Amino acid sequence: MIRLYNTLTRKIEDFKPIRKGRVGLYTCGPTVYNFAHIGNLRTYIFEDILRRTLEYSGYNVTHVMNITDVGHLTSDADAGEDKLEKGAKREGKTVWDIARFYTRAFLKDIRALNIKRAQNIVPATSAIREQIAVIKKLFAGGFAYETPEAVYFDVSKFRNYTKLSRQRLEEKKAGARAEVIEDPGKKHPQDFALWFKRVGKFKNHVMHWNSPWGDGFPGWHIECSAISTSRLGQPFDIHTGGVDHIAVHHTNEIAQSEGAFKKPLARFWMHGEFLLVADSKMAKSAGTFLTLQELEKKGFNPLAFRYLVLTSHYRSKLNFTWESLRAAEHSLERVRSFIKTLLSERKKPKHPVSLEKYRSQFDDALKSDLQTPQALSVLWKIISDYNTQSESFDAKKILALLYDFDQVLGLHFTAIKKDAIPETIRDMAMKREVARRNKDWDKADKFRAKIETAGFVIFDTPDGSKLRKKQ
Repeated sequence: MIRLYNTLTRKIEDFKPIRKGRVGLYTCGPTVYNFAHIGNLRTYIFEDILRRTLEYSGYNVTHVMNITDVGHLTSDADAGEDKLEKGAKREGKTVWDIARFYTRAFLKDIRALNIKRAQNIVPATSAIREQIAVIKKLFAGGFAYETPEAVYFDVSKFRNYTKLSRQRLEEKKAGARAEVIEDPGKKHPQDFALWFKRVGKFKNHVMHWNSPWGDGFPGWHIECSAISTSRLGQPFDIHTGGVDHIAVHHTNEIAQSEGAFKKPLARFWMHGEFLLVADSKMAKSAGTFLTLQELEKKGFNPLAFRYLVLTSHYRSKLNFTWESLRAAEHSLERVRSFIKTLLSERKKPKHPVSLEKYRSQFDDALKSDLQTPQALSVLWKIISDYNTQSESFDAKKILALLYDFDQVLGLHFTAIKKDAIPETIRDMAMKREVARRNKDWDKADKFRAKIETAGFVIFDTPDGSKLRKKQ
């Protein structure tokens, strides 16, 4: 049984899908006006581990992700300019070019991090009809009202509006900034936009569509309600995102969807914690963020960042440093070297130890709310046990187990190949081994020097010498 933390209840609960053997998973996608930063990517890695764990446990997962390419203003509420138009001004391109470029950049990032792509990736601009349909339902239910500038959701009409954030509505009122109340027709500061009309500050908005309320474009929150419900039904099993979505975006999604369809949106709500740099949250708006491209420019393998993310539980803050990334890459290289050792091992033990305890421990770690640090510790326990008693282990069976684990870890273990070692190098290694047995240390050292000059490393174990190519 998989147990997952549900933000809605603030408890770890047994996960049981609505439909036997099938899981509907919705993950909030990027706003494509700039590159995703590594804090965003940490959330997508957490969601990938969730999906992989569900699939590893035998579930058929239908994964839906939106792409926000319209409607997200520079404030997560309803203030400021449209982020896509801001990106277009910054780069001297059209909003459509910006959306295409950064969508491709995002998909390239998730490929590099070995994040499984959602089966359904839906840009907001391709789901305008569905968004208008949900807004119509909200009018019919008495939750929406219209002003000369926009259409709003009236949060006073929705019971338990803050049930996800557990924030008092009075606190949200007090926290509403004056800049958010830009429309004098808005009833309450915390009411949020469902549709912006092409008037006032948005009269020249490039992206616009006809609607029953005039020419305009959707607000940010409505896209996720429309896309998730139309693709997964309502309710569906799991909705995920970053913790920064709890108070505003996901709170508004719940209000819209439940107001329109009179039933819960999702049974489980799961959120990934922040990745910090120098103990501070990264923010695109402040220009304080790192991209995957910057990590790669410094020579790091993207999978080293994935490994670093796995060392911390998804509900714990992770403080990024270059030293921690370097340590993660070193650890990953040690794992890769171990796999190469297994690939080169030819001996078979007569009475190999059972590997089931490792499989069970790995399984338990993941099914206990995705405890990836514990899952990695199982991997390192295998390496440690093999190194101290290799004669008791079947290398091929360990490889098969690690490949099995990698269905969840996603570190590309199956792509690792054993080093091609020329026969001349193997011959020198054999002659060195003979010299060692004869205690001819001078001759053995000369062979070692020749082997290392040729670009290979030789190291001695209780079972004899091992060769590998220098990294």
